[in-house]
Amino acid sequence: MPPTLECSQVQSRRDQREFIDLEKEIYRDDPNWVPPLWYDLRERVGFKKHPFYDNADARSFVVRRDGRVVGRVAAIVNHAHNRYHDEKRGFFGFYQCYDDIEASNLLLSTACAWLKGQGMTDVRGPANPSLNYEVGLLVEGFDTPPTFLISYNCEYYGRLIEAFGFEKVQDLYCYDASIHQLDTLDPKMKFVIEEATRRFKVECRPLSRKNFTKDVFTFLDIYNQSLQQTWGYVPMSEAEIKHQATGLKHLIVPELTSIAEIDGRPVGSGFGLLDYNPIVKQIGGNLFPFGWLKILTGKKKLKRLRMISTNVLPEYQKWGLGLVTLARMMPGAIEYGIEVGEFSWILESNSLSWGTVERGGAVRTKVQRIYDRSLSDITAE
Repeated sequence: MPPTLECSQVQSRRDQREFIDLEKEIYRDDPNWVPPLWYDLRERVGFKKHPFYDNADARSFVVRRDGRVVGRVAAIVNHAHNRYHDEKRGFFGFYQCYDDIEASNLLLSTACAWLKGQGMTDVRGPANPSLNYEVGLLVEGFDTPPTFLISYNCEYYGRLIEAFGFEKVQDLYCYDASIHQLDTLDPKMKFVIEEATRRFKVECRPLSRKNFTKDVFTFLDIYNQSLQQTWGYVPMSEAEIKHQATGLKHLIVPELTSIAEIDGRPVGSGFGLLDYNPIVKQIGGNLFPFGWLKILTGKKKLKRLRMISTNVLPEYQKWGLGLVTLARMMPGAIEYGIEVGEFSWILESNSLSWGTVERGGAVRTKVQRIYDRSLSDITAE
C-alpha cells in the first residue's frame, strides 16, 4: 500500500501528548537542543489554562505519515493583536517537523485554511503564542545551545517554511559579551550615562525582596508602556501580567535587576534572567517532582545572564536612561559571578539598540526570523 499522509486537529489527550512529545523525537540526537519546560509549553499551546487565550482562539494540528506523527503546528487568532493594530492577521506557532516537505506543506496549508476561515487575510510566525513570549525561527547560530526562553530548531526549518511561500518580515538579533567587557564602558557611553544621571537626578535600585510582587508589576508596566511604538508590539493584559509575575517570582535574582527612579517614580527597568538552560537540560524539562528544587539550588552556579530588556517610559527614551539602567546592573552581575551576558532579542529594525550593543563590544551570535504570508491563495476551511 502507498504511504498515507493525513493532517488532523488535536482533540484528545493522546493527540496532545503526541503533539508535545514530537519535539523529543526530532531532537533526540541534537546535542544543542534544550527541552522546554513541559508544563509551561502545555500552557502556552493552550492545553492548560493560560490568560493569553482570554483574548485569542487557536487550533492545534498534527500531520501523520503512516500513522506516525511527523509534524505539528498551532494556528492562532490573536484578537488583542488585531484590535491593537487594526489588522486581520493570523499567526502560526509551535511548529516542529521532520525534513519532509510534503508533510510540512500539508500541515501549514491546514493551519492557514483554518485561519482563512476565521476571516484572517495573512499569517505571521512563528509566535509561541505571541511576540510577548517565545518567537522566531532560528536561521543563524546553530553551533551553540539556546539561552533560557529562546527558541531553537533544526537548520532545515527555514527551507520548509519558505517552500510554503513564507517570506522574511523581521529578524531578531542575539548578542554575546563578557560582563567585564560591558563594565568597561566606551567614553562616549560613560558620558551619556553620567550626564543623564546628573540631569534627571536618577536613582537606581534593585528589585525589592520585601515588595517583590509589586516591583515585578512595576517592571511589566514599564515594559508595556515603553514598547507602544515598537514593531509588532501588543500590550499584555492584566491577567497575563499577573501570570508572568507568578512564573518569574522564583527565577528572578534581585541583584540582576535595576529600577531607575526620578523623584521616586519608576521610569526605567533593567531585567536579566539567569540562563537556566543547563539545569533545564539536566532535569529534562520536568519541574516536578524535584526539578524546581534543582533550579533553585543550582542557580548560584550559573555563569550566563540573558539580558531580556532595558525599558524606559516614552518621555525619557531619548536621554540615555536605558544605558543608566544597564550600567547599574553590571556590578551586581560581576559580584554574582556572571561571566557572559546575552542581549536577546533585539529587533533588526531597532538599529539604535543593536548599534549601541555593538559599540559596547558585543558580538552577534544568533538570528531568529519572523515570516509573513498572504492567505489570498488559500481556500478557507
